[in-house]
Amino acid sequence: MKKLLSLIAIAAFGLTTAFAQTPATTTQTKKVAKKEVKSTTAPAKADAKKVETKTTTTASKVKADGTPDMRFKDNKAVTKVAGPTKKDGTADMRYKANKTTTKVVKKN
Repeated sequence: MKKLLSLIAIAAFGLTTAFAQTPATTTQTKKVAKKEVKSTTAPAKADAKKVETKTTTTASKVKADGTPDMRFKDNKAVTKVAGPTKKDGTADMRYKANKTTTKVVKKN
């Protein structure tokens, strides 16, 4: 009986993990197919006249979804602390140099 239950449990686990993966989106495959069709139907003379220019921006490298890639030093925001800091590098708010002072004026 234990063997039967363990086989059923293994089968159930195998089926759930098999369907856990999401299929690739069809919009990406359609875009690739459109690009290939356009490149094959273009005349040969037009391809000879084209000059490819690649422009890269080293200041802001982005991921595929458009957000800045934080692996690069250029995309990391570095803020300099005016006063003393704690061991972890954040500003120590006990000191006046690190506090942001905004005066609130009371109206009578």
